[in-house]
Amino acid sequence: MKRFKRHKDYGFFDQDIRLNKLSQLGDPLEKLNTGVDFELFRGILEDNLTKLAKGKGGRPPYDYVLMFKILILQRYYNLSDDQVEYQINDRMSFMRFLDLTIADDVPDSKTVWNFKEQLVDLELTEPLFDLFLKELERLELVVNEGKIVDASFVEVPRQRNSRDENEQIKSGEIPESFKENNHKLAQKDTDARWTKKNNVSYYGYKNHIKIDTKSKIITKYIVTNASVHDSQPTESLLDITKDQGQDFHADSAYTGPEQEKVIADAGMNNKVCEKGYRNHPLTEEERTSNTEKSRIRSRVEHIFGFMENSMNGMYVYNIGIKRIQAVVGLMNLTYNMFRKVQLMG
Repeated sequence: MKRFKRHKDYGFFDQDIRLNKLSQLGDPLEKLNTGVDFELFRGILEDNLTKLAKGKGGRPPYDYVLMFKILILQRYYNLSDDQVEYQINDRMSFMRFLDLTIADDVPDSKTVWNFKEQLVDLELTEPLFDLFLKELERLELVVNEGKIVDASFVEVPRQRNSRDENEQIKSGEIPESFKENNHKLAQKDTDARWTKKNNVSYYGYKNHIKIDTKSKIITKYIVTNASVHDSQPTESLLDITKDQGQDFHADSAYTGPEQEKVIADAGMNNKVCEKGYRNHPLTEEERTSNTEKSRIRSRVEHIFGFMENSMNGMYVYNIGIKRIQAVVGLMNLTYNMFRKVQLMG
């Protein structure tokens, strides 16, 4: 059998040569590091997390910005805690993104999990998202010439419950069989729900987003279980102080008298696609109007497409609405970071 061997010994500059090669191939993490100043988040992280730090003695915590960047890595590549630990140790691009060398300690999966739980407990994800949005507004990347609203499923592991247990969960109760075993309860998601769309069943949650029409930047988001109709959180997504006078774009799921009132109360121009009904099909004029509206409304699909393809899908392994809100918030924040890099060129 033919043997393969190295053509030369390891040299002092070999790591730099390899990293330079990654740069030439277009390392997205290097572009993200250059395009986003992660020190922007240090203040809010230290102000809140330092309170949870233990007293004197013991190992000092890892740098908070480093840990936050690991969570961004997780969301961009959709990695579990164990996988993100492995990949940081394995991939040079990850280490460069985190400013780590081969001699540095890499946070293990338990440390990553604990840091993420602290963000969940302190409900810091939304403030971090808002902080970065303010930076985007300062750079005048949010144009405010129109808004688009839409929702997409965020699936989670499907639960294997009995019919009686599912009925109790639907009614907002926790089944007695879960209460009797704390370990079982910790592994059960009592907040996720089933729903069906186009004859396909989904289990989990929904990511409802509002985006800036021109820049395709997410300006607000709300997380619900999957059974909530797309249009239900519209009122909470709109802001009369910021959105007034702008065009409101959405698909036909956002039609109806209630939605029209919500849009009007926000002072926005209704550009929602018309919906046809049985025995009342769309007229040729309405179809032409829908085509024009869809050219703008479809821009929101580019965002979900980026999350599905570049961010390896919207399937997460967390359970419970509180954790999902944090994870989806980080998902939306990660998208905004890459969008900023793209817009800044």
